[in-house]
Amino acid sequence: MKALVYTKPNELVYRDEPDPAPGEGQVLIKVEASGICGSDMHAYHGHDPRRVPPLILGHEVAGTVASGKSKGERVAINPLMTCGICAYCESGRTNLCTARELIGMRVSGAYCEYVSIAERNLVPIPDSLNLVTASLAEPAACSLHALNKARMHSARPLSELRAMVIGGGAIGMLSALLLTSYGCRHVTVAETNGLRRGTVARSVGCVVYDPSSDPALPGNSYGLVIDTVGGGVTRALGSQVVTPGGVFVHIGLMDSKEGLDIRKMTLQEVCLIGIYTYTREDFRATVEALAVGMFGGLEWVKTMPLSEGARAFDDLDKGRVPAAKIVMVPEL
Repeated sequence: MKALVYTKPNELVYRDEPDPAPGEGQVLIKVEASGICGSDMHAYHGHDPRRVPPLILGHEVAGTVASGKSKGERVAINPLMTCGICAYCESGRTNLCTARELIGMRVSGAYCEYVSIAERNLVPIPDSLNLVTASLAEPAACSLHALNKARMHSARPLSELRAMVIGGGAIGMLSALLLTSYGCRHVTVAETNGLRRGTVARSVGCVVYDPSSDPALPGNSYGLVIDTVGGGVTRALGSQVVTPGGVFVHIGLMDSKEGLDIRKMTLQEVCLIGIYTYTREDFRATVEALAVGMFGGLEWVKTMPLSEGARAFDDLDKGRVPAAKIVMVPEL
């Protein structure tokens, strides 16, 4: 099969690779759409020791079942593999499984023609949902999981809060879109890339803010902050603007640098929530939400052939595309 292989930092090669052989309980999936995640970019730069080249990256994927009793069925893949028997799995908190693994991390991912995965990780998608949109289920599930956690810990309904989303990438866009669908009327997205700010403004219709050049925002001004970047500088911004008693949701994993004002978190009883992926229930609910249009028209998604994947990564790295998400598809 053809695959886009991460061979060394800042290098991806489109080449022939062996077809995967499904193991017990697994099925073969013909990949129809696979998105580029920020964590894949992180690996591309050689900043993720868990992703060791040569490796096929990619975990945001939708396709068609190519083997087994469900052959021909259109599915989104939940890429988070879990044991199913630990205390976390049995309580429904599958994202905290002690044996969790993600395709495209230490095992082969989805930037290829075929991928094998446990049948229980497949979520059927309705005929009305196209496969490119279905591939967004993974990042959208992260957003849905984050907002579910925020709702649980907020003193007031999300619709009443002033919300700031830091980062205009896919998870930031999806979080902002979901907030507006929940009735939140005051959403600001902070993004340094001008092309992406334009995309956010057009697609979400919210306020956009450039933290690198716009005047500093007043402190204590947002009851909900969602940091989808996770860098020292973004944690500092979130710490500054979150209100006393507010909620600070931390999704991004860019670095471990300082920035979080833990003294403010303590003295002003700010609720800090770490978010890692989603539960199985979150993933299924997200597929349904995408099918009914809860995330809007998604016109900000760009598709490119898998064979041009190296260029897609380079375009994202250099900030040359306004799209918050690039989804790679097979050759037409």
